[in-house]
Amino acid sequence: MSTDDDKANINTSTGISNNNKTVRKLLLVVVAMFGFGFALVPLYDVFCDITGLNGKTNDTAATYEADGIDKLRTVKVQFITRNAKGIPWEFEPVINEISVHPGEMKLVSFYAKNNASHDIIGQAVPSVSPGLAANYFHKIECFCFTQQPLAAGKEVEMSLQFYVDLELPADINTLTLSYTLYDITEKSS
Repeated sequence: MSTDDDKANINTSTGISNNNKTVRKLLLVVVAMFGFGFALVPLYDVFCDITGLNGKTNDTAATYEADGIDKLRTVKVQFITRNAKGIPWEFEPVINEISVHPGEMKLVSFYAKNNASHDIIGQAVPSVSPGLAANYFHKIECFCFTQQPLAAGKEVEMSLQFYVDLELPADINTLTLSYTLYDITEKSS
């Protein structure tokens, strides 16, 4: 006959065994979650590159393919700029918006002035909205392709040459190109 003490010992050892299994499972879940979180950013970048979502544009120059200009359609392209925290530059488009016909090449300029007392190297990072339109906005020449060193107190006009693809979906009539300017001086040293 088993006594109450024997039953308690069996229940205690079973409870400890179950607790160990639960702790192991929880630790495995934590490690898996950490690994997934670590891999999420590169996976997201690849996904955005493939689909064009999130407005990420190509980092390389496109070649202009003169397949014609759709004079029957006009698309408004808006330009927005912002400075990342800590970069004391004036940074703005020379014009805020322009009308283009798909297939037509355009050239616009952006103004920058370094208001700091020291030289700064800036890097502009573009995005297009709506995100789907990033696949149809082609930069031929862009200041965002290279780093922009600017001496203290100096100013510069930087150019963007682009065209909107003829295949831009008909329901998209306005594109917004946004640049965020970052100070990369320390990373460039």
